[in-house]
Amino acid sequence: MIQHFDFIVIGSGPAGRRAAIQAAKIDKSVLVIDKGRRVGGVSVHTGTIPSKTLRETVLNLSGWRERGFYGRAYRVKENLTAKDLLNRLHITLNHEVEVLEHQFNRNRVQTLHGTACFVDPNTIEVTSEDDEVSQYSADKFLLAVGTKPFRPDSIPFDGEVILDSDQILELPNIPKSMVVIGAGVIGIEYATIFSALDVAVTVIEPRPTFLDFIDRELIDVFTNLLRDRGVSMRLGAKATEIHRRGNSAEVVLEDGRTVRTDLVLFAAGRMGTTDSIGLDKCGIEVDHRGRITTDPQTFQCDVPHIYAAGDVIGFPSLASTSMEQGRIAACHAFGHAAHKPPEYFPYGIYSVPEISTIGLTEEEVKERGIPYESGIARFRETSRGQILGIDTGMMKMLFSLKTRRLLGVHIVGEGATELIHIGQAVLNLHGSLEYFVENTFNYPTLAEAYKIAALDAWNRMPAMAS
Repeated sequence: MIQHFDFIVIGSGPAGRRAAIQAAKIDKSVLVIDKGRRVGGVSVHTGTIPSKTLRETVLNLSGWRERGFYGRAYRVKENLTAKDLLNRLHITLNHEVEVLEHQFNRNRVQTLHGTACFVDPNTIEVTSEDDEVSQYSADKFLLAVGTKPFRPDSIPFDGEVILDSDQILELPNIPKSMVVIGAGVIGIEYATIFSALDVAVTVIEPRPTFLDFIDRELIDVFTNLLRDRGVSMRLGAKATEIHRRGNSAEVVLEDGRTVRTDLVLFAAGRMGTTDSIGLDKCGIEVDHRGRITTDPQTFQCDVPHIYAAGDVIGFPSLASTSMEQGRIAACHAFGHAAHKPPEYFPYGIYSVPEISTIGLTEEEVKERGIPYESGIARFRETSRGQILGIDTGMMKMLFSLKTRRLLGVHIVGEGATELIHIGQAVLNLHGSLEYFVENTFNYPTLAEAYKIAALDAWNRMPAMAS
């Protein structure tokens, strides 16, 4: 007998869990299917939470944040090992899973572990670890299957010396040198995390630029910070061959140069995990990276009763936006009005140092022909920055000359992903430069950078007509 639900969600990452709970709150019967042994999806087990936990562990145990005072040789723990890094990771992941399981139980969301595959547009087949097969049907479906690392056949992945971005979390030892292929968000995050451990890192990227959606001035500052601490950025360089040489590897570049390294991390993109869910049985097509195209407002697929959300539909591939996509999809599926999120959302890159941005970049302001002024604040100009021993980091703000409204905020440095939310609130509420100039900020805080940057812009702006 086929068991029927109002809503079946395939995948329990940020999009899947938010959609499932939203549907349950409007009294729909919900089943969440995940092929992992525990709920949470890529975000909890190999993506967002693990990489950010690893970053925090590295910064704490290496003494990174104190080196401004005590010098580059300062360490909290000498002779750090991979085990030291993973201990905190496992504690955090267990907590995340327990919270999620409790949320599902509290909202009466049923969960099932197994691999789901469509039999027809309204029915799926689930195969358990024990190869038991069962079928389920639903009125509505959400595909929140996430992504997996892109693994070209030409790369000899071995899980020891040549790894993808999932395998890096199972690293047995901390290497002395490392090559990161791919200067996207994941590649840059891991490159800078390992650099903070004093690993000699080389980043190889075939394009002449990287992180092109970030304000260029911010990227210039970030690049200089990396070069200052010895990270080699080989932009416009393509890796054509990778060979394992004993306990190390050799990367051959298109121009004939070679790089010898203890470890290669291949982080050149990800693929939608859609190859095994039987989309051909329900008439849904994917692109060359396995991603699903949806309506950008409702997240409906070409098949009206099937929705998709999260990383599997592509940019921006953030846990935060995935949650909102899942919520909106569930509301639309059952005819409930869904409040759309504001136009601008913050983007956070958990590199060392952090990067966070919201609104228009300077390049976009120029392209739109908006008369503007910018203001800069450097974290070392704040008392809090001096207390923390911060000698790097900056905030850049853009304002319209005509309306004085905030157009964008761009931050690189300590606490960037937290600080950005002040700018987010003002931007989405259509606030102006006067908010920052006239308001009082806690002292001493890094948030004072908002007032410093605003005053920097104000000093160069013409006075408003009375």
